[in-house]
Amino acid sequence: MSGPGPRDFREVVALKRDGGELPGDDLRELVLAYARGEVPDYLAAAFLMAAYIRGLSTAETAELTRAMVESGAALPLAGVRRPKVDKHSTGGVSDGVTLVFAPLAASLGLAVAKLSGRGLGHTGGTLDKLESIPGLRTSLTPEELERQVESVGCAVAGQSKDLVPADGALYALREATATVSSVPLIAASVMSKKLAVGTDLILLDVKAGSGAFMKTPPEAADLARACMDLAAAWERPARAAVTDMSQPLGRAVGNALEVGEAVRVLRGEERGRLRDLAVAFAAEALVILEERPSDEATKAAGQALEDGGAAEAFARMVKAQGGDPAVVDDPRKVLPEAPVRTEVAGPGGTLQAMDAEALGRAAVFLGAGRLRKGDPIDPAVGFEFLPFVGDRLEPDEPVAVVHAREGQRAERAGRLILEALQFGDDPVERPPLIHGWHGGSERP
Repeated sequence: MSGPGPRDFREVVALKRDGGELPGDDLRELVLAYARGEVPDYLAAAFLMAAYIRGLSTAETAELTRAMVESGAALPLAGVRRPKVDKHSTGGVSDGVTLVFAPLAASLGLAVAKLSGRGLGHTGGTLDKLESIPGLRTSLTPEELERQVESVGCAVAGQSKDLVPADGALYALREATATVSSVPLIAASVMSKKLAVGTDLILLDVKAGSGAFMKTPPEAADLARACMDLAAAWERPARAAVTDMSQPLGRAVGNALEVGEAVRVLRGEERGRLRDLAVAFAAEALVILEERPSDEATKAAGQALEDGGAAEAFARMVKAQGGDPAVVDDPRKVLPEAPVRTEVAGPGGTLQAMDAEALGRAAVFLGAGRLRKGDPIDPAVGFEFLPFVGDRLEPDEPVAVVHAREGQRAERAGRLILEALQFGDDPVERPPLIHGWHGGSERP
């Protein structure tokens, strides 16, 4: 005699459609059943649309996140003895903080097990950047990841298919159904991956601006607070910073170019916004995990960049993952380079604003990014973006140097870059790097 068939979840979807609050068990069962393939895409899509329009309460968001975590295996990192920190960014243009932060934190005695993704649309992916280093492998088993973090202090790898599989399935459906831009759904997606990994501290970098998913600081703050609420529900220490993405974070836009810039920061050779933000996150980790005074923590992080400790940690990580550690000594001898370089001259005046997303699309046009999952990318192409908002340039002074495969594509990318920029005669206020912190003690 056969048992009962799969549950009909239409009444659960209907309750959310009508604005009701879903019982935790019902929401959990729906998500887990979808992850097991027992709920059809059309019904899960109806649930996502109902959640997008009606919203999810704090309790519903927590239950959704819990179900995502329970849908797969966890990564407890029990064999790592150092204090463990995970940092996640919501993505942007020239966001190479992970490339600097992971080895910097390792050089300070912390452990970073970073599960990263690939670029899609106008944002670059950390895995794509690292894989521009010849031989470097980002596909690590959980056992390999844990051993490397214990011995080296850091590892950056792709997410295992066994970790939070419900999130991967639901995210693909959100992309297909125009339900991505929901704060509860985004928070559940971000935090499910963080909570499945056994770290002592979660740091979030929530971007705000034209080059970010959240276009304004208040929108980004809403997402940051939602993520911190989820961390609190799990009693996991966490802090989130809302940071500026109204312009590229660094000067390099493109995979190998961004690795080269990160190496210069790690060697203490380059100052700027990328360095400042990596130091801020490393210092925050030291304050929380080791209870160091903020000034002392910031000084220690800066010193690790100046004395070579962070660069050495990066070389060890690259070598452990099969890459050429000589990239730290001479990036130009190791990283691929595009054959065409073209300067892009600007009209002159004060750079008052820019469309950072459009700059990211210019890099995608060159081949540095992808529009669809699985698209190939060219690690060598991209551009160096020279001014920041508030800088004054003379007429015909270069605003960028394009690295391309051929001249016509370089010229077209140059026009796209210029179209993204706004120049004027009046001075403008430079945007702050960090708009504010959330979680913990809410220190400014």
